[in-house]
Amino acid sequence: MCLIVLAWRPGHALPLLVAANRDEFHARPTAAMAEWPQMPGLIAGRDLQAGGTWLGIGRAGRFAALTNIRDPRAAQGSRSRGELALRFLQANQSPEVFLNELRREAAEYSGFNLLVGDSQVLWHFNSHSGQAQALPPGIHGVSNADRDTPWPKLQQAKAALADALETADEASLFALLADPGRPDDAALPDTGVGLDLERLLGSVFIASPSYGTRASTLLYTYADGRRRIIERSFGPEGTSVGEVRFER
Repeated sequence: MCLIVLAWRPGHALPLLVAANRDEFHARPTAAMAEWPQMPGLIAGRDLQAGGTWLGIGRAGRFAALTNIRDPRAAQGSRSRGELALRFLQANQSPEVFLNELRREAAEYSGFNLLVGDSQVLWHFNSHSGQAQALPPGIHGVSNADRDTPWPKLQQAKAALADALETADEASLFALLADPGRPDDAALPDTGVGLDLERLLGSVFIASPSYGTRASTLLYTYADGRRRIIERSFGPEGTSVGEVRFER
């Protein structure tokens, strides 16, 4: 994923609401979100190149989502970051224990943010800081820096999520994920990739011939244990290529 905004409200009828965009090269082979036949109860997209996932749910209310940290100067890891979300969804450890163990091997991966949780808690881990933190109730966001870094598109998406929370209707949430607007150059971060690329990456929804938003995903998690996922997939230049829905 490259943009995740969420509302974490323990005790609420809708304790976890997630809206997320996965941005990736269109040439990278991908399977849309589905239940993995060899892993009953696991619903996630699949990276067909490295085998992992970027967002998914598992048994016992488990949830995981991943973003890359954009830093072209950093050394590249030897292992695929997508295996991290998959490992948590398959595991039995609590989020805290899982992340404490992950600290010892985080350097084997390129920079990442990892969100992991269950029906009781939600945790965030940033590989650059090495810090794992339980999230307090509220609206949070992660893009390609640390959690809640005030990049324009992340602030915009968080504000839109706050406006949509009362009804949490699909139309409003997908609309916030579909926004192609770009901030002024002066507001863009400088992550070392050059101004032209910063402009492209500055949008909530990214559309270009070779790289862009490949999937927009909504996850509704209810206090009674029900979960609902809707994912829309896109091709080059943001063309729609399908939608899938799951309820558990």
